[in-house]
Amino acid sequence: LAMAEFPNLFIVTGPGSPAVLSNVLLAIEQHVDWISDCLCYMRSTGFDIIEASRKAEDDWVRHVNDVASPTLYTHSDSWYMGANIPGKPRAFMPYVGGAAKYREFCDEVADQDYPGFTMSKSAATGHENTVVSPKGPTSTDSQTSRQPRSNPAS
Repeated sequence: LAMAEFPNLFIVTGPGSPAVLSNVLLAIEQHVDWISDCLCYMRSTGFDIIEASRKAEDDWVRHVNDVASPTLYTHSDSWYMGANIPGKPRAFMPYVGGAAKYREFCDEVADQDYPGFTMSKSAATGHENTVVSPKGPTSTDSQTSRQPRSNPAS
């Protein structure tokens, strides 16, 4: 849903998701719902910048590869592996662990207040030195506090 070094960029049905191997319309809906909940969380906590960590991105790519490696997908010359583009490095990017398992991973990240993401406040919010990571908030501003996640749809 996101990648390191591209703050505030969300990718719907992109690499690492099960979208091309499942009902893509349901995958789009799940991604959009997750992104919407994330943006609501950010708004409720006063954050306006979010970025995936490089470690979280690398860990997810490793997991996607580990799940795919025992399948035949990784041993074929198909567009899934990039074989349709001469000279392109071979890589399998869809998540083959299933849409239900993927949804569980996404829900777990949201339920745990977005580990693997760094959230911060831009200068426009008046708290430019505030960052939230899985270790909790750090700030040079004593007025900054983190609110628990609230999801009215739950």
